[in-house]
Amino acid sequence: MENLILDGRVVAQNVKDRLKDRVANLVNKGVTPCLATILVGDDPSSETYVRMKGNACEKLGIKSLRIHLPKETTTEELLTKIKELNEDETVHGILLQHPVPSHINERKAFEAIDIRKDVDGVTSFGYGQTAFGFGKYPSCTPAAIMEIMDYYNIPIEGKHAVVIGRSPILGKPVSALLLNKNATVTTCHSKTSNLAEVVKLGDIVVAAVGKPNFIQGDWIKKGAVVLDAGYNKGNIGDVDYEACLENASAITPVPGGVGPVTISMLLKHTVDAAEETLNIK
Repeated sequence: MENLILDGRVVAQNVKDRLKDRVANLVNKGVTPCLATILVGDDPSSETYVRMKGNACEKLGIKSLRIHLPKETTTEELLTKIKELNEDETVHGILLQHPVPSHINERKAFEAIDIRKDVDGVTSFGYGQTAFGFGKYPSCTPAAIMEIMDYYNIPIEGKHAVVIGRSPILGKPVSALLLNKNATVTTCHSKTSNLAEVVKLGDIVVAAVGKPNFIQGDWIKKGAVVLDAGYNKGNIGDVDYEACLENASAITPVPGGVGPVTISMLLKHTVDAAEETLNIK
């Protein structure tokens, strides 16, 4: 397993291939899986992400309902739109693109999403279910990390996983998912003392800090598995890839690592939610 490159594009295609028959089965039963994406404002990066997600849906036969609201939209107006989508039985998943304009209460908007349609894993209720081990739709990037490890048969049980980052939709939920798979988990953050020394203890290292090339090669224990969930300007991850590659037994590239799988997990969760409406097991 020396220097195994964890190719997210292969993993993502595997996920999508497994979804094709499930989507066809739903359509035959009169249900077209539908993901509603809400974009508030005109952030170019957000527009690109929403378009990519919509295109990925349509290629698989999932309906993409794209809602673009002006940047002047108030919190109450956004909540009203979310309520409409919650009540629309033809919509199975709701994704509110982050970030929203600063005058909007983003957390309040996230919490308004029906738990049955929280396919992006952004509600505190969904996070709680994930932490307890029975969440149906964990946040998509943490879910992608677990999917990559599963695809490549990377052992988790009994390993020491070090997660750098504690955001509510990445660092915290991936720590919970790893813990639920019987890893011993250390979650690091900006206040962690002797960060490099802590990272060196990790058999599994998850970089989710949002700083380009932050994780250095000499921080990585020989033979560790490195999963880079960072995506910074210029297609740069949170890991100094070439330097970390020397010590890692397996590593995700950026781009082409965690990113493609994140989108495929969003599709999977939307199909899962559509099946739930028909109680398909």
